[in-house]
Amino acid sequence: MPTSEAETAANVSTAVETVPPEALTYHSIINSANEIVVGFLERIPYFVASIVVILIFWFLSIIFKKVVQKVLGSRIHHQNLVNVFQRVGGALIIFVGVMIAMVIAVPGFTPAKLIGALGIGSVAIGFAFKDIFQNLLSGILLLISEPFRIGDQIVSGEYEGTVEDIKIRATTIRTYDGRQVVIPNSDLYTSALTVNTAYKQRRLQVAVGIGYEDDIEAAKAEIIQALNKADSVSKKAEPSVIATGFGDSTIDLMVRWFIEDGTQANKVASIHEVIVEIKTALDTAGVNIPFPIRTIDLSNPSVTAIVKKLNDKRTINHEQNTKSDQGANETALE
Repeated sequence: MPTSEAETAANVSTAVETVPPEALTYHSIINSANEIVVGFLERIPYFVASIVVILIFWFLSIIFKKVVQKVLGSRIHHQNLVNVFQRVGGALIIFVGVMIAMVIAVPGFTPAKLIGALGIGSVAIGFAFKDIFQNLLSGILLLISEPFRIGDQIVSGEYEGTVEDIKIRATTIRTYDGRQVVIPNSDLYTSALTVNTAYKQRRLQVAVGIGYEDDIEAAKAEIIQALNKADSVSKKAEPSVIATGFGDSTIDLMVRWFIEDGTQANKVASIHEVIVEIKTALDTAGVNIPFPIRTIDLSNPSVTAIVKKLNDKRTINHEQNTKSDQGANETALE
């Protein structure tokens, strides 16, 4: 005899009541885990496809950079401008590939939703990314205007070294003592910057002091001859020797000359060579390079009083020592 719907519902409710709550929790966890695993397995082909898309766009960015280098590398004088096209274009290609891969891998994903989730365009995000955007813009402007190139030696603030790389966000330099310094491009673009190798020639100078008894013109002639013997001194620009002042114990001369290679290594080597040549020439010519001299004036009354007091004390000590020696001798005789 068929059962009614009311009886069936009653039987089901009775069966559910007889199942322990722990069993229901276990079955719900198992079902959720199975759904997650099944969903993940169903999405694996989409994940693989998204990875393939990213790899394809990554190879496209590499090909784009090589094409830009081949087409524009020999035509554009500013090599940094080529770097701008390569890096910006390559980054855009990879960004497009990532967006397409996200659309494939994540159901319902769109770039508009990503922009809305990040809140790009809001005031808060704008302030948060202010420094990043400023460095990016400064990097692009530096690469376009090209105040320096890779390999140049620059001075920025307290840092000095050779430029190793110019990126969109920061510039990397190698200091002369072998350290790497990463300088934000905004600092380089908005602050004073010295490029030591911007020009082929570079002027160096060193101070020389001669005695007051020496002839300035004769010393100058000897120094000029010494500079002409130095191999590092440029022959395209005349060196100069200028008297700059009366020192405490010397007549101060400023020696200036140019070198053809303005790198730090050549600068240090040239200064060393010039100093050695000048010292040798002045010694040979009998020109004095005096040590610092200090003159003590003892004619002041206060100094005279101090000297008299010291002499009196020395006399008293001498008399006491003499008496002590006499007493010792008398004791020995007894």
